Amino acid sequence: MSLSILTVHAHPDDESSKGPGTIKLYRSQGIYSTLVCCTGGEAGDILNPAMDRDEVKNNLEEVRRAELEKAASIIGYNEVVMLGYRDSGMPETEPNSHPDAFANADLDIAVGRLVAIIRRVRPQVIVTYPEIQNRYPHPDHLQVTAISLPAFDRAGDPEWYPEAGDPYEPLKLYAPVWSKKRILLTHQAFLDRGLESPYDEKWLSGNDRDDRITAMVKVDNSVRRRALLAHETQVDPQSPFWFGLPDDVQDAIHPYEDYMILRSRISTESEEDDLFAGIRDQIVSVGAEGS
Repeated sequence: MSLSILTVHAHPDDESSKGPGTIKLYRSQGIYSTLVCCTGGEAGDILNPAMDRDEVKNNLEEVRRAELEKAASIIGYNEVVMLGYRDSGMPETEPNSHPDAFANADLDIAVGRLVAIIRRVRPQVIVTYPEIQNRYPHPDHLQVTAISLPAFDRAGDPEWYPEAGDPYEPLKLYAPVWSKKRILLTHQAFLDRGLESPYDEKWLSGNDRDDRITAMVKVDNSVRRRALLAHETQVDPQSPFWFGLPDDVQDAIHPYEDYMILRSRISTESEEDDLFAGIRDQIVSVGAEGS
């Protein structure tokens, strides 16, 4: 049995801002990685002025899919699977009402699609979004969590979705956390260099949820920058939020990606440095028994 990780994201570009260094690390270890992207990003705004052109706006879904493939290659994903829904747009906008919008998906059907992928690639670890998302309550991000939790629970149950493949039970379900520590360190780095920080009072006064972090994976932070730049429509290379500090300074700030455990079928430590903690030994043991 080999190690496998599956991540569930809402739109093209989410995979580049949430956990790209972790996937790059695990791919370097030969771990199979699958990205499930739930929508095509059709309702996204063009945030890079250089890409605000008619040929881009008129073919946004195709452009964003090409950007996704490029970013996924930089990160190192083995495969990208589109779940097949339309971008729902920001809250209270016209795309919310589109019948194909992810936020309007039949929950059982959407869960069944994800279960079929889980049963095929057989990940021990799944990464999704937090159960509470009050900082950025995008309808598609909320829906990612809404389908991931039952998919984790149902994938191993033969009574659910018998047409979706042989039952398979993943072991751990995580969500990425953008730590307050990272925000404060980055903010201070701007001030130390006499630069205006992009972190305003809304960011700085936000709740400190670092006590929810259960895993800190040491990563190469430069992966995030390179993957984000692949999403040319969504990321302005002049953005101070992502690129306002020198690369070496930004990459050295908090060289970790942080996670909280949402579900686990095995005993877990309160402080992990590996999402496969407690799993690697099981895989080795199973392999030894079969040899």
